[in-house]
Amino acid sequence: MKKFILIIFGIIVISCSKNPAPKPDILLDDEVMTNILFDIAVLQAAEGTLSHRLIENNIKVNSFIYEKYKIDSATYYQNHKYFAANTRKYKKMYQDVLARIEMIKNESEIKTDSIVINNDSVKN
Repeated sequence: MKKFILIIFGIIVISCSKNPAPKPDILLDDEVMTNILFDIAVLQAAEGTLSHRLIENNIKVNSFIYEKYKIDSATYYQNHKYFAANTRKYKKMYQDVLARIEMIKNESEIKTDSIVINNDSVKN
């Protein structure tokens, strides 16, 4: 019974270590990883609503990200795992992504509103 408790305790200690994910071979900058997460969010939204546009332009989400940031899949997945292990930093990254999406959404609403206003003034 003592061995069992010792094994469980050891597992808990190891799983609660400060750095559960090893540092990637090629560590991306926080800002670069945030940009990657933003691009993935936008591309996944496009896949859900405008998938035909992505197909027409032969855009595959993963390939696009790898080419744009000049990384390979191993670099991406190592960095994703590394940053996700630090929940505070990862949460901040996603908050930045959401803020950028909200900013773009607001900009597009302003442009749409100005188009409607301009059309109304032309009609009058």
